[in-house]
Amino acid sequence: MHNFIVNASIQILPVVQDRHPYEWVDEAILVIQQSGIKYEIGPFATVVEGTYDEVIKVVHSINAHLNSAACNEWIMNLQIQLRSNGDITGNEKTAKFAV
Repeated sequence: MHNFIVNASIQILPVVQDRHPYEWVDEAILVIQQSGIKYEIGPFATVVEGTYDEVIKVVHSINAHLNSAACNEWIMNLQIQLRSNGDITGNEKTAKFAV
């Protein structure tokens, strides 16, 4: 892949009854926070921004963490926006709506 900035939306939906689902989501967010890439936490998903490889590494890290922490089952919804010849940032898409 390329080294341009991409942005992605990551949503974790735990399919569990052993703990409140938010506790598993909090753990996934902690993995994102510790990754060092730019992120913005929202009520339904967390948006991350970095190179394609950085974003995919975070996705793998979340799944590895949930697996090692014995989360029985989860759904990960992932949206990635890429541009073949340059960066694509969240700010570029939302700046016109800034208050």
